Amino acid sequence: MAADTPERRNIPYVDLPAQFARQRDVLMAVIEGVFARGVFIGGALVEKLEDALAGYLGVRHVVALNSGTDALELGLAAMGIGPGDEVITPPNSFVASTAAIVAAGATPVFADVRDDQNICPAAVAAAVTPRTRAIMPVHLTGRMADMDAIMAIAGRHDLGVIEDAAQSIGSRFSGRLAGTIGNVGAFSAHPLKNLNGAGDAGFLATDDEAIAAKVRRRRNHGLVDRDTVAEWGTVSRLDTMQAAVLLHRLGELDSVIERRRANAARYRALLAGTPVFHPACEAREFNTFHTFVVQLDDRDGARKHLADRGIGTAVHYPVPIHLQPAARRLGYAPGSMPNTERQAGRILTLPIHQHLADDDVDFVGRCLAEFASGSAGAARRSAGF
Repeated sequence: MAADTPERRNIPYVDLPAQFARQRDVLMAVIEGVFARGVFIGGALVEKLEDALAGYLGVRHVVALNSGTDALELGLAAMGIGPGDEVITPPNSFVASTAAIVAAGATPVFADVRDDQNICPAAVAAAVTPRTRAIMPVHLTGRMADMDAIMAIAGRHDLGVIEDAAQSIGSRFSGRLAGTIGNVGAFSAHPLKNLNGAGDAGFLATDDEAIAAKVRRRRNHGLVDRDTVAEWGTVSRLDTMQAAVLLHRLGELDSVIERRRANAARYRALLAGTPVFHPACEAREFNTFHTFVVQLDDRDGARKHLADRGIGTAVHYPVPIHLQPAARRLGYAPGSMPNTERQAGRILTLPIHQHLADDDVDFVGRCLAEFASGSAGAARRSAGF
């Protein structure tokens, strides 16, 4: 490589083929076992996964579902949330959070976020009205929202709490696991999550037996037996194949989290002293780093600089939910959620997956630090660009 040619690598934002390559022999045996048994919906493997997840989370009930979105929708319905109700939630999540509220027939009410991208408790408190029935914090990036403050608000106003824990399995706040503090925890096992299936998958966690029973019925057409429909339901049954894959990967989850936390620590060290912002981890937080999101002024320039070096990145999420076309009827104007809107133009998600080598993490961190410190621009100018 010529001295004046910047080093380039191939570092994908995600690397699911690498995960399969490492697990191939086990997964092929798992898949063969499902086909050999001939049970593709429900059955012992799904029940075994539910029990294993309940044990991991320390809750009484886990209900396996088709997706994390279904966990939110069915959880809200089981909590009695419906038309005329308001649910407070942040506007910087994936659209599924707000869409689940709308699907339940309720009205989403947005509360702005703090610098760490999680919902601001003071904004939540200010958004409570006589119609408010629940709060839906979203534990974004694997960092939990301030659940101590949120539960205090919920207690003062007799509100339910449904945690969107889609990105945060294994995360802790004040020693308590994500998805286990409110009335309901909704989890995703989408292929990009830390605990990932081979397609859409999700589950709901709760200590409330009535909520669990209602969700179990509604995920299966509302049936209480083969011929008796107790209530109108839907189809949100986790495929047995997904259960088999997730059972294996649940056993590796702690090591996945450990590796992602190690990668995050390397990034923090490399970016220290640069204009790149990433919120510090508080002592009461244990973050699992589903994503590693930084904030910087020239986000688009940084993203191009990294792409030129062969580094894949993402933006989660460039258009806040309250400014999406579907949300116009809710009446939020630009400027109504200033922190969320400011962050939307500054956020950049770096590769953090467990298949990265230390040297690749260091390369990504150095390239971003180089750009943020201005040396990238200086190098381009000196080269005549």
